[in-house]
Amino acid sequence: MKQFNCILTSLLAATVASIPADSAARTQSTLTHGWQFAKVDSLGNRADWQSVRVPHDWAIHEPFSRDNDLQVVAVEQNGETEKSEKTGRTGGLPYMGRGIYTTTFEVPDTAGQHFTLLFDGAMSNPRVSVNGKHVGGWAYGYNSFHISLPAGLVKTGENTLTVELENKPQSSRWYPGAGLYRNVHLVATSRVHVPVWGTYVTTPYVSPDEASVKLITEISGAKKGEAVGVKTDIIAPDGNVVATNNSVYYAHEQPFTQNFLVEKPSRWSPGNPALYVARTTLSIDGKPVDEYSTRFGIRSLNYIPEKGFFLNGEYTKFKGVCNHHDLGPLGAAVNRAALRRQIVMLKDMGANAIRTAHNMPAPELVELCDEMGMMLMVEPFDDWGFRPKSPNGYGSIFHEWAEKDMVNMVRHYRNNASVVMWSIGNEVPSQWGPDGVQELQMLLDIAHREDPTRPVTCGMDQIGSVLDNGFAAALDIPGFNYKPQYYLRAYNTLPQKLVLGSETASTVSSRGCYIFPMELKANAVHDNHQSSSYDTEFCYWSNIPDIDFAMDDDYPWMIGQFVWTGFDYLGEPSPYDTDAWPNHSSVFGIIDLASLPKDRYWLYRSQWNTASPTLHMLPHWNWKGREGQVTPVAVYTSWPKAELFVNGKSMGVKEKSEAEKLNYTEVSKTQYWERHRVKHIPSRHDSLAMNRYRLIWDDVVYQPGEVRVVAYDEDGNRAGEIVRKTAGKAHHLVLTPDRAEITADGNDLVYVTVEVADKDGNPVPTDTRMVSFKVSGAAEFLATANGDPTSLLPFDAPRMNLFSGAATAILRAASTPGTATLTVTAPGVKPATLTIPVK
Repeated sequence: MKQFNCILTSLLAATVASIPADSAARTQSTLTHGWQFAKVDSLGNRADWQSVRVPHDWAIHEPFSRDNDLQVVAVEQNGETEKSEKTGRTGGLPYMGRGIYTTTFEVPDTAGQHFTLLFDGAMSNPRVSVNGKHVGGWAYGYNSFHISLPAGLVKTGENTLTVELENKPQSSRWYPGAGLYRNVHLVATSRVHVPVWGTYVTTPYVSPDEASVKLITEISGAKKGEAVGVKTDIIAPDGNVVATNNSVYYAHEQPFTQNFLVEKPSRWSPGNPALYVARTTLSIDGKPVDEYSTRFGIRSLNYIPEKGFFLNGEYTKFKGVCNHHDLGPLGAAVNRAALRRQIVMLKDMGANAIRTAHNMPAPELVELCDEMGMMLMVEPFDDWGFRPKSPNGYGSIFHEWAEKDMVNMVRHYRNNASVVMWSIGNEVPSQWGPDGVQELQMLLDIAHREDPTRPVTCGMDQIGSVLDNGFAAALDIPGFNYKPQYYLRAYNTLPQKLVLGSETASTVSSRGCYIFPMELKANAVHDNHQSSSYDTEFCYWSNIPDIDFAMDDDYPWMIGQFVWTGFDYLGEPSPYDTDAWPNHSSVFGIIDLASLPKDRYWLYRSQWNTASPTLHMLPHWNWKGREGQVTPVAVYTSWPKAELFVNGKSMGVKEKSEAEKLNYTEVSKTQYWERHRVKHIPSRHDSLAMNRYRLIWDDVVYQPGEVRVVAYDEDGNRAGEIVRKTAGKAHHLVLTPDRAEITADGNDLVYVTVEVADKDGNPVPTDTRMVSFKVSGAAEFLATANGDPTSLLPFDAPRMNLFSGAATAILRAASTPGTATLTVTAPGVKPATLTIPVK
C-alpha cells in the first residue's frame, strides 16, 4: 500500500487579486451582471430575452410535472426484463432543451494582453463565441474548463460573449440543473504569464518541525531561451513571508521547479485549517509582468495497511457524507453562502469529509472546505463506457472525453489542502463488464500521472464481481457502496488491507413524520408517500446507520464512511421512484431540502461530535387520536444512559449495550440480487447495533402532557435534560435566523426557520398552514422550501405550506448596507417580524 506524504496547494482562480498597473499585469473579472438569456425550442425559435444574473439555473423556477424527463428503466429479474417508469427521477423539472446566454464586457486597452475565459461549469454542452467567432466549448456540464482566446479577437472597448447550451433528455439520474449555473471569469494577463491551474506543489517531507516544499510552475508566452525572473514567496497564515526562492527560468517547453523549507509549519487539518499562499512573480528585464497567488495547506496523508488513515500522524476516521451539487430551493446555481451553511451544519454534526457525488464540485465548495476544515473526496462522473445508465448520460461520451475531464479535474484541485482522495467513478456497470479493469486502469493511470500524492478509490456496489475479477484489487483504496456485511470478506480477500465505506446507509426518512409501528423495514412505502423519521427504514440495497457505526468502531482497517446523503436533493425519490408522483426529491438526507435537520442528524451527531454533548428525543408529543396506543420513544445521545419520564412517571433507565463486535462470517442472511447486487435483510446484527447507539423505550403508551429525558454520565451523575410538551392551539409564528447579520455584497444569504407555537411557546409540530413572506430594506426574498418531498409549490413564490410544523425562507443581501426586514403572516395566528443587519 502506498503512503501519501504531501504539501498541497490550490490555485484559487476565482480569487486571484488584480495587480496594480505599475506591477504585474493580471486581472480577473467575474461576469455576474448584464446577461441576457433565452430558451430555444426544438425548431430553433428563440423566446424573448430576459435579464438574468449568473450563476443562473434556467429550470429551477419552472413548474413541476410528472412528464418532465419521464424515464423508462429496464430491470432484469428472474431472467426476464421488466420496464418501469421512473417518475421524478430528475426532480420533475424541465432541465432539458436549449438555451442561449449573451453579455458584453469592456476592455480599456488590449495592447500586450492575453485573454482567457474560465468557466467553473456550464450545463451542458456549451458552445462559446466571442464577437461572433466560435472559440471553443466542452461536453460535460460539471467540469471547469478554460479557453485561451486568439490574439486580436478581443478588441479595445465593448466585446460580446455568447454561450449556447443544450441538455439532452435522459442524460441524468438526478436533477442536474441547466445553464450557466456556475461562475464565468475573464482573465487578462501579459504575454508571459502563468496559465490557469499552472502550479503544482508537493513535498517530500512534512513534520511538526519543518516541511520541504516543491513548487512546479508552468510559464506561457515566453520566447524560446528568454530569461524570465521567477520569485516565489511563501506566506504563512499570519501574513509573514516564511520562505523565498528567487530564480531565473530560461524558456523552453518544460515547467519550472522551485524548492523551499518551511520551519515549524502550521499543518492543515479539520481542526486547524491553516492556509499558506505561494505568491509567484514573473519578471522580464527586472520588470514584473505577472503575479500568481496560490493558496495551499501543509499536511501529511498516510494510508497504512491494517492500521488505517493518518492525517498529520494522527489516526483519523472519515466521518463523511455524500452530497449532490444542487442547493435545494436554489437549484444548481452556486452560492457561496449556501455552501457555507451546509458545511457549518455538517461540522456541528461532527462530519469531517464530503464526497462530491457524483461529479466535479464547484470551486467555491473546495475553497470553503480549505478554509473551514472539511476533507474532500473529489469524484468526476457516474458512468463509464459499458452499458451507460442513462441513454444520454456520461457513458455516451466517456471514450472521447474521460481523459480530458480527468486532467481538468485533477489539475484544478490537486493542490487543495482539503482534497485527500480521488474517486474515479460510482457504481459503474463496468465493474462486471468485459473491459472494466482496463477502463479502471486507464483512469487510475491518469490520476497517478497528474497527482501521485493522493490515493484513488471508486464507489463499488457489485461486490459479487469486484472481489473476484481484479477490479477492487487494482484500486489504491477499495471503496464499497453499502454491503457492510461483506467488509470482512473484502478485507480478507483484497491486498490493500484497508476498506472504505464510499457510500453508506441510504436510510430514508421524512422530517417529523413518524409511522407506526416502528419497525426495521426495507423499501417501506406508505399512503402518505413519506418515510418514517424513526430512522428504521432503508432501501433494498442499504441499511440503518448503526451497522456502519459498528463497522467503523470495531475495525481499525475500516478508514471510515461517506453517508448517502448529507442533504436531501432534487430527484431520485426512492423508495417512491416508480410511478409514485408527486414525489420528486430524495429522502436520503440527514438534513432535508429546506436545510432543516432530521432526527437522524442527532443520531450522527451523538457519535461523531466529540467536542460537545448531544441529547435528542423523538418523536414529538402531539398525537391526538393515539391516546392509549404504544408510541415508542427513542433518544440519541452521546451520554451512555438516560431515564425517560412521562407525565412525571419514570419509564426506566436505558443504557447503551456493551459493544459486541459485528462479525458477518455467514452470508445466509443476505441474498444476491441480479448481477450480484446484495440485498440487506434485517437481522440480529441490526438489533445489536441499534442497542449500541440508541436508547429506545418501545412500550411507551401515549398520553398528552410532558415527556422528559434525563441523561447520566458513566458515573451515574446527572448530565443533561430535555423536555417536550404536547402543544396546544396554534397561537403565533416564530422566526429563527441562522445568522445574526449578513454582508452587503449582493450574494450573502440568511436562512430563516418559520414555525408555529402555542401561547406558551411550545412548537406545534403537526401544523401545515400556508405562510406568506414579505421582505423590505437591504435584502430581497430569494426562495423558500419546507422539506416535503411531495410538495409541488414553487420555490420562488413568497409563500409556502409548513411541513411538520416548519418551513425555511431564504433572503439575499443587497449590495448596499442597511437593515433587512422579514414579515411572515399566516391565517389564524399572530404574524412575526425579523430584522437583520446588512453590513
